[in-house]
Amino acid sequence: MSGEVIRCKAAVAWEAGKPLVIEEVEVAPPQKMEVRLKILFTSLCHTDVYFWEAKGQNPLFPRILGHEAGGIVESVGEGVTELQPGDKVLPVFTGECGECRHCKSEESNMCDLLRINTDRGTMINDGKTRFSKDGNPIYHFLGTSTFSEYTVVHSGCVAKINPDAPLDKVCVLSCGISTGMGATLNVAKPKKGMTVAVFGLGAVGLAAAEGARIAGASRIIGIDLNESRANEAKKFGVTEFVNPKDHDKPIQEVIVAMTDGGVDRSVECTGNVRAMISAFECVHDGWGVAVLVGVPSKDDEFKTLPINFLNERTLKGTFFGNYKPRTDIPGVVEKYMNKEIEVEKFITHHVGFSDINKAFDLMLKGESLRCIIQMDS
Repeated sequence: MSGEVIRCKAAVAWEAGKPLVIEEVEVAPPQKMEVRLKILFTSLCHTDVYFWEAKGQNPLFPRILGHEAGGIVESVGEGVTELQPGDKVLPVFTGECGECRHCKSEESNMCDLLRINTDRGTMINDGKTRFSKDGNPIYHFLGTSTFSEYTVVHSGCVAKINPDAPLDKVCVLSCGISTGMGATLNVAKPKKGMTVAVFGLGAVGLAAAEGARIAGASRIIGIDLNESRANEAKKFGVTEFVNPKDHDKPIQEVIVAMTDGGVDRSVECTGNVRAMISAFECVHDGWGVAVLVGVPSKDDEFKTLPINFLNERTLKGTFFGNYKPRTDIPGVVEKYMNKEIEVEKFITHHVGFSDINKAFDLMLKGESLRCIIQMDS
């Protein structure tokens, strides 16, 4: 089908908050520096739900959502040399052009050309969509749109992985799991025996806890308002659970009291600015490091006393766990293949493509971490 339009099934979001509809769509061939992928497995991330609900951002419909997935290259466009048909890959919501200052820096993964853009619904090359139905365009999402049997992605947003890797497992490494785990391992960098606090025990927070476990943390304190997450968190290394609702003083004060002056590292995964402040103020003076992962509302303000910085506490932010998509994600997959990390415990549900709306229901009810959607079911 190289060079030809492909007709396939896609789950189309026609309007905010309404169930996705399985439609037959046309997927145009890849253009310059693009690849067309056959998606085999995809999973639902909270970001998909957030933009489906269209709360707090510019709504763009009709749209094909989805950005955590695994598949194979069907065809490549002009100028693509590092990928070829048949390659097993993970599409990623952010990219790596390899040429800009960020890509050439060992310290950054925020590519000038391909970094995440939630408002863009077209391809960078020509400002047009590759999806259509009855001659009308359907917009892309995060440059990936994996809720479709076939999708077109910029080649810089595709990580070529081990051909033996099971896509129904490693597909979850293309977003949330890598984000949380990388925030701990690559940014917070706890040393063996240190104490770590993780704010928010959804999939990203549990991945951050998993990173702390891998690093050899002696205590991993999980903070969440949902009491039901306490037992589940133990599977990811959490040794103590704290619910802020059980205390009549700021949670940072509770944690400082629990840890003889504060934790060595903290990772915030909620996007709530009060939790961000607590995560910073609960780390120990002299060496404590707090890492912000959650995305706040655009008008939120972070307020703390300057003395907290002067007392040698460090505050950092991170994006996608500081992983470069094409350079680093294949290595994360190898860690799974070598049994250095586990992903199975993040996968709580499986559904067929025709039942994709069940995945949304499970996440909205707080019953799933990651739900795998099998495209050919």
